[in-house]
Amino acid sequence: MIVQALSGGAMRVLLIIVLLFSPLVQAASTVRVGAYPFPPLAGFDEQGAVKGLLSDLLDELNRRQDRFRFEVVETTPKRRYRDYDAGRFDVIFFESPRWSWQDHDIESTFVILRDAEVYIALDKPDRDQSFFDNLAERQIVGVLGYHYGFAGFDPVEGALKNRFNITMSRSHARNLKLIQADRPSLAEVAVVTRSYLSLYAERNPDRYDRLLVSDKIDQAYRLRVLVRPGIEPSKRALEGILKDVIADGTYRALLSRYHLPFPESLEPLSR
Repeated sequence: MIVQALSGGAMRVLLIIVLLFSPLVQAASTVRVGAYPFPPLAGFDEQGAVKGLLSDLLDELNRRQDRFRFEVVETTPKRRYRDYDAGRFDVIFFESPRWSWQDHDIESTFVILRDAEVYIALDKPDRDQSFFDNLAERQIVGVLGYHYGFAGFDPVEGALKNRFNITMSRSHARNLKLIQADRPSLAEVAVVTRSYLSLYAERNPDRYDRLLVSDKIDQAYRLRVLVRPGIEPSKRALEGILKDVIADGTYRALLSRYHLPFPESLEPLSR
């Protein structure tokens, strides 16, 4: 063989040439992304795999570059701060800095998503939009660990129960079932995102027609990616990766899949 015929000196020269002209292969650095049930932005199937917009976006980010590998670490709405401080994850998508992140060491990207929450109730002949005027008079169902505008964005369960007649569950789906069950002593009003409600209407038109949906909103979302300072990718590097997905229309298409509007602030980045 040719390799066997080479002298020791020639072999060394050959190895040097190979090293000089061959690309260095490095394993992608793992980026741990915190995620909790927040449909349609994120959820988990029965096998524990992430689904929703977050799943689609991370697949796209992983496909487009090989320097970083974005992997999901499951948490809960209530536990996410403790998990972040413990270092279980370093990045969290679709989050607002005003949601109790003020005392945590974070950096935030530009706004990547806009949505809003509305109130829903069972539609009855004696009910109209005034039914939502004074929530302190209503039996409310919410999701444990979520931040609500009507409560001043205070997520603490005890504080909420001191101020409102509120029951906390772990999902929008359960809260909708409680509303549909017509049990006013337990659930008269729930708070859901417009995007979730749009998908619910698409999949359950008959049940959606039984709902009274508020014209006023509980809160308008301006959600970002929160990043731990000093990690790779940095906030600026992550914004660069996101801009590629935004520029060619891919991100717009992903948002449309979940009935989410494309933020006006991202239009200058889109071709």
